[in-house]
Amino acid sequence: MLQIAFIRENREKVITALAKKNMDAKVLVDDVIQLDENRRSAQVALDNTLSESNRLSKDIGDLMKNGEKAKAEILKQKTVLLRDQGKELSEKVETLANELTSKMYLLPNLPADIVPEGKTPEENLNVYQEGDIPVLHEGALPHWELVKKYDIIDFELGVKITGAGFPVYKGKGARLQRALIAYFLDKNTEAGYLEYQVPHLVNEASGYGTGQLPDKEGQMYHVGIDDLYLIPTAEVPVTNLFRDVLLNESELPVLCTGYTPCFRREAGSYGAHVRGLNRLHQFDKVEIVRVEHPNDSYEALDGMVEHVKNIMRELKLPFRVLRLCGGDMSCASALTYDFEVFSTAQDRWLEISSVSNFETFQASRLKLRFKDKEGKNQLAHTLNGSALALPRVLAGILENYQTPDGIVIPEVLRKYTGFDSIN
Repeated sequence: MLQIAFIRENREKVITALAKKNMDAKVLVDDVIQLDENRRSAQVALDNTLSESNRLSKDIGDLMKNGEKAKAEILKQKTVLLRDQGKELSEKVETLANELTSKMYLLPNLPADIVPEGKTPEENLNVYQEGDIPVLHEGALPHWELVKKYDIIDFELGVKITGAGFPVYKGKGARLQRALIAYFLDKNTEAGYLEYQVPHLVNEASGYGTGQLPDKEGQMYHVGIDDLYLIPTAEVPVTNLFRDVLLNESELPVLCTGYTPCFRREAGSYGAHVRGLNRLHQFDKVEIVRVEHPNDSYEALDGMVEHVKNIMRELKLPFRVLRLCGGDMSCASALTYDFEVFSTAQDRWLEISSVSNFETFQASRLKLRFKDKEGKNQLAHTLNGSALALPRVLAGILENYQTPDGIVIPEVLRKYTGFDSIN
């Protein structure tokens, strides 16, 4: 969440910056500023009322000590009126504060200066590409045909049990899935990330804390009777470990990783581009999360990008890195890099990771702060990235590593799978 003081002092900058995210924020920004002025005015009136009431209470005590009961009774009547006024003002301040918070939640984070202009994914900036695209044999298949041929993932069985977008992994398919999770976690812990196992459901406060609510409410599965949400990513519970936490500067940076299943409704997604593993309602992902000093967060972001690059290099998959344009960024992000793997059988790029710096946006909502060397409390910066999301990585492996005789397992995964190929 943006800071109200920053919005007041930088109205034009906020409006101009949010235009890069394709948002005409003028009316909302002006509403926020007006609500804040009303709230502050009401707070001043409340403070003055309470101060006057306290002064009269002292005067009443003095009059009673001096035996001037009649004068004391007059002042008591005034304090009754002030108490009623104070109650009304207190309710007004609370109402205005709640209205202000609700409006503030609707304002996205400001994009960093280097975020490119653009409205659609086609306008994202390709900043890096690596790896040779393999030439497949004649008759090479897309992954949704390969998994049928080798009986390793059953989409129809998932439809029977739950519905479309909930696949069942079988035999070597399940082993390969488990191998990828273990490999990603090992790479992350070797890089200094502390592993967490976290709940797969979160409360409303957690959703608001990381920016999924209210922005992505329609994409989340809601358990109404308990008012809980199935997580769309481990980012939500892992980052919320630090909600209402005050760290010491010496504790920064904080590095976390965790594996979870992820649940996304993905309403309205149809067609060949979302076939098979390309778009699921339930999928597995390993996440990395960092809490950083504001001075260090962009260097940390670069380090996270390099970390994911190294994983892709070890998997020997062709990949590219995109800097997202303003119109393709999430509500909470200040800067995002997307990783894509090239699917040779589908002849297109598939997104497999997003690595983002949220600056203070999430920390403001979470009240995640650190005490600096001067003893002042400051908001931390939060970052997160997929390292990695499994479905499209798995699709890339199945398609790019296929041969006429089967699917070769990437060498780096063989100690985890216990087998070299799927035949």
